[in-house]
Amino acid sequence: MPTNSSHMPIRRTKIVATLGPASDREGVLEAMLKAGVDVVRLNFSHGSADDHRQRLTRVREIADRLGRSVAALGDLQGPKIRIARFKNGAEVLAEGQAFVLDMAMDGDAGTRERVGCDYKTLADDVTSGDRLLLDDGRLVLDVTRVVGKEIHTSVAVGGKLSNNKGINKQGGGLSAPALTDKDKADLKTAVDIGVDYLAVSFPRSAADMQEARDLLGEAGAEIGLVAKLERAEAVADNATLDGIIEASEAVMVARGDLGVEIGDAQLIGTQKRIIKQARTLNRAVITATQMMESMIESPLPTRAEVFDVANAVLDGTDAVMLSAETAAGDFPVETIEAMDRVCLGAERERVIQESGHRIHEGFSQIDETIALSAMYAANHLTGVGAIACMTASGYTPLIASRISSGLPIVGLAHNPVAQRRMALYRGVVSLPFDTSDMAANDLNDHALARLVTHGIVKPGDHVILTRGDHMNAHGGTNTLKILDVSHDHE
Repeated sequence: MPTNSSHMPIRRTKIVATLGPASDREGVLEAMLKAGVDVVRLNFSHGSADDHRQRLTRVREIADRLGRSVAALGDLQGPKIRIARFKNGAEVLAEGQAFVLDMAMDGDAGTRERVGCDYKTLADDVTSGDRLLLDDGRLVLDVTRVVGKEIHTSVAVGGKLSNNKGINKQGGGLSAPALTDKDKADLKTAVDIGVDYLAVSFPRSAADMQEARDLLGEAGAEIGLVAKLERAEAVADNATLDGIIEASEAVMVARGDLGVEIGDAQLIGTQKRIIKQARTLNRAVITATQMMESMIESPLPTRAEVFDVANAVLDGTDAVMLSAETAAGDFPVETIEAMDRVCLGAERERVIQESGHRIHEGFSQIDETIALSAMYAANHLTGVGAIACMTASGYTPLIASRISSGLPIVGLAHNPVAQRRMALYRGVVSLPFDTSDMAANDLNDHALARLVTHGIVKPGDHVILTRGDHMNAHGGTNTLKILDVSHDHE
């Protein structure tokens, strides 16, 4: 199996890190980017538009100074369905007791017997026999009857219940729209501050993703949509799942709410199915939620977390995501360093450097054919150091990265939006490459020199290069060349 010829192993799996108070501390954001963050997540569930704008401005300044392309992912809150608040801040519910969710109740008047709800139509969505899961499944209520605006329940699993905790219905089926009024306002902010990706929470079908795309409009046409798969109905059948994947540029396995709705036992296989389908349909995929949760308070991950991250890498995920670990934790930089080590360790496994991706299928597009041909050539020709793709949009490197390989795929792009978009793709290194002052017959030599300068290849290596006849033309990749790196390129 050919391997990367440079001295330093290049991590293929990308790291998404959420920004927040922890990353705002002096010097922390720069240390996080140096430790290997590829994509920063701006969580619109917390903070003001100004907070997000200032954080992204700082990310872009630091990334420019470090010579890195770092993508920004805006994450919409979506219709998180929550209980209201208790008079005393929290109550302890006992197993077997009666408890009422009262849509008509004052939002701050909750007691041990009943509490309000911020989602006023919840009583229309449930019926006797349904099971409601509160606080990510820590408390369980069985619905006994619905009377007008009141949902009467019996506590199946008790415990402490505090203000504003989330409600899920086992098996899904809550009718809240994926995009709330707050999301629509945040979507405008996301376009305004210039995110590269926008995540939509709780989509039920491709139509929810299409609504977001329509709202992005012309101003947000270059923003990639990420569907957060966290509702049972989104993954209930292959047709719905494939529709959502195809309506998006990427998907996220959002294991918190999804695990509550479908159950932990189902979650394992569902994660693997989502990653496989996303790769088959040429989309990127992020695995998220509690990946290194213990590192919020500890400088080292648990063995279970190490295996969880490694398994997502072995499954073929493009990226692994950190949430509270980097937004609010005590060890944000150490968490990224741990994530980096684990990803590199998992990527050394030979099984993920081999691929039968679409080997028995026909192709319909020339650029797709070239990209996949390049990867098969790279994986079978001895001495290849890298695959280099001259690209206007980043599409060819995306297609190429769907094939497992131990080799770096280098996206050479003039457009900074395309460079940042590629920061999410597994195995893709994105480098700026302005061809406007280059003669057509010098392009290949300039490309090889750029790879040598960045330590990706060395003299004696082969490089497989893909390009189009007309540079900067979207979808124009029609050429595959195998080039030799010489000392002239140093």
